[in-house]
Amino acid sequence: MRHEILFQPEFAVVKVMLEAGESIRAESGAMMSMTANVQLDSKISGGLGKMFGRMLTGESAFQSSYTAQNGPGEVILAPGLPGDIVAVDVSQRPLVVTSGAFLAGDTRLDFQTQASMKGFFGGEGLFMTQISGPGLLLLSSYGAIMPIELAPGQPYIVDTGHLVAFTAGMGYNLRKATKSLLGTVTSGEGVVAEMVGPGVVYTQTRTISALIAMMPVSR
Repeated sequence: MRHEILFQPEFAVVKVMLEAGESIRAESGAMMSMTANVQLDSKISGGLGKMFGRMLTGESAFQSSYTAQNGPGEVILAPGLPGDIVAVDVSQRPLVVTSGAFLAGDTRLDFQTQASMKGFFGGEGLFMTQISGPGLLLLSSYGAIMPIELAPGQPYIVDTGHLVAFTAGMGYNLRKATKSLLGTVTSGEGVVAEMVGPGVVYTQTRTISALIAMMPVSR
């Protein structure tokens, strides 16, 4: 399975080239276009337990599967928001993915739901997904994606709204942005995540909360 990411970083889409019989699964509604020989199926991947796990993380209950029939085919996938797409190898290092960041992946990937304390304080989803296994994993973001590699023991602070994903097993601690409550309020930053290496932290350059705050209120 080959892929090509186009129009980065503002309006990225990904073209996935499938050999005969190859499949990729994606979030419901992600398909922009595809060749006529690609078969689309919408189903519950992994049974009811996996379905409820995806719902808890803010993903679709159903996922779409695209399979090339009678020869090679291609499908172009697009995120719902303007932003970036990144391909990640999770065969050796599983990745913890925040709500809404999964776009598509190999059908062999394994998904495990885990609780997110970030959700209780950061205004994000209450659960995250740990993804592992062989094959392609595609993440999407609002804004460009910026990966940050951390050395063993290296701390790094990320606003929770900018957090897309991080290497499983990394240290993860939530705290106020400043030492004082007044400073936290006046700085415009609420709760931040203190990540500790080794691992990679994937961040996005824009946040949904800031977009919503800029929208005019209807009367």
